[in-house]
Amino acid sequence: MNRQEIFDGLARRPSAEVLVIGGGINGISVFRELALQGVDVLLVECNDYCSGASAALSRMVHGGLRYLENGEFTLVRESLEERDRLLANAPHYVSPLPTTVPVFDVLSGVANGAVRFLGLTRRPSRRGAVVVKLGLAIYDFFTRKRAVMPKHVFRGRAKTLAQWPDINPDLIASATYYDAQVSHPERLGIELLQDGLSAGPHARALNYAELRRDPGRGLVLKDSRTGDVVEVRPQIVINATGGWIDLTNKQILSPADVPGPLMGGTKGSHLMIDRPELMAALGGHMLYYENEDGRICILFPYLGKVLIGSTDIRVDQPGAIRCEPDERDYILQSLAFVLPGVAIQPDEIVFQFSGVRPLPASRDAFTGRIPRDHFCTFVEIDGSPPVLCMIGGKWTTFRSFGELAADMTLERLGKSRRVKTEDRPIGGGRDFPPDVARWIDDLAARSGLPAARIMPLFDRYGTGARAMAEFITQGPDWPIPDCDLSAREVLFLIRTECVEHLDDILLRRTTLAISGALSLAATDAVLDILTAERGWDNSRRGAERHRFLILLAERHGVSEQRLFSRNTDRRISCETTARSG
Repeated sequence: MNRQEIFDGLARRPSAEVLVIGGGINGISVFRELALQGVDVLLVECNDYCSGASAALSRMVHGGLRYLENGEFTLVRESLEERDRLLANAPHYVSPLPTTVPVFDVLSGVANGAVRFLGLTRRPSRRGAVVVKLGLAIYDFFTRKRAVMPKHVFRGRAKTLAQWPDINPDLIASATYYDAQVSHPERLGIELLQDGLSAGPHARALNYAELRRDPGRGLVLKDSRTGDVVEVRPQIVINATGGWIDLTNKQILSPADVPGPLMGGTKGSHLMIDRPELMAALGGHMLYYENEDGRICILFPYLGKVLIGSTDIRVDQPGAIRCEPDERDYILQSLAFVLPGVAIQPDEIVFQFSGVRPLPASRDAFTGRIPRDHFCTFVEIDGSPPVLCMIGGKWTTFRSFGELAADMTLERLGKSRRVKTEDRPIGGGRDFPPDVARWIDDLAARSGLPAARIMPLFDRYGTGARAMAEFITQGPDWPIPDCDLSAREVLFLIRTECVEHLDDILLRRTTLAISGALSLAATDAVLDILTAERGWDNSRRGAERHRFLILLAERHGVSEQRLFSRNTDRRISCETTARSG
């Protein structure tokens, strides 16, 4: 069912059992849960799917070691369970991440937990060996029955410096444990969405569709592409807009029905750095360290570059946020603290991004103390459908959070759960092969594509590479400049993954931009394919190009000149390689 068919259907029959507002990871999760139970559910997102906070996470899938200090033991246990489920259900995107914690003191931070339990607030101090050891022991205890990954190990200063010679020599020890990372979080969101849509025509979803309250008509939905407006009459509304929950309530409820503030988000910014020496210094591990002010920072290999973050700053308006110069300076200062011999130059920052953590409203003076747990609350309205607000939540726990919201909704509808999702594989994680190399060779033999072409497809789509390979062989194909994508691959994404704008492909359906691999030539080549598929004229094409380049520069610190220089750099590199050959 395409978007026009959905709008036409709503014009004829505007009713739905459940309307989910928000196409981030939590909104998609509850949509999937309800769709699999046979509920007539409609998901609407005013921008693209997973384009807000769900595109700006730290790329970690973790239990939340530091949440233990806040006494959030239940959250940590739940997060570790969901982490292990994602390792099993989405092995194409979620993988183990060895994580090393540099330790600079012995007893520091012991009092933090006690102070929290007494209801006091205090700026956190550095965590010493005792606190780190206790936290990791709890981690191991919570996962003892599953034993998916190795237990933690401690090592002394000499062994630490031998393994990481560039690390700050003032440390006294280090500890290594395992969490996980997600390589393509936005793609995993799309695969969850597709899983929900596969349940049948009762499951419908629209991106670039804005919901608002019309005093004379109730809830109305506007198609941002065509301007068409239709009414929607749900029995229950789920507000899953994260940091935008309070703003959404004001948009869909009458002023008298809007509840007090429910959310109080904080901004986290990250940098992607292209520096081989930095990559080598990490030795394949994430460094999970405290800056001198006690703020937790992360530093790990990601998509062939190094990801470093993050900040934690209160924000009132979650809209057009970006990594500001002072945040960039703070992140680089933290890097200089943990790896003092590695100095980063401005041109080595190839991408930057910021997102708003959807935290519950809190008066806590220190953002690190705000609870990271999630819960749901109903806003009851006379004569109108109740609104279930999904408060808080972290990326790792999207499935359990969606399950919670869905079960509360099913109870209101008088329905029972038919399908469980704890062990349900996601997208390209289905039928994941124990022998990847053999799977690739078999697909190469069946499709006629060389194994070298299928390997990157498997990295990007898991077992979904089979459908992609079949599509690629059904028509003429050619390479996209400066990257390993091809025209048919881009066309498949446009036709099957609700692509409406250039940034949908370059920022979310692929990792070209965040990995620093995007050039101006690749941008224009992808835009040409999108233009032809959508039937745009030159004016519309030019407007789309301008829109994307402004977005890339203002939000992600990548200018048009920098994209052009990547064309030149790659051409020079190729010419040099050809001459040397």
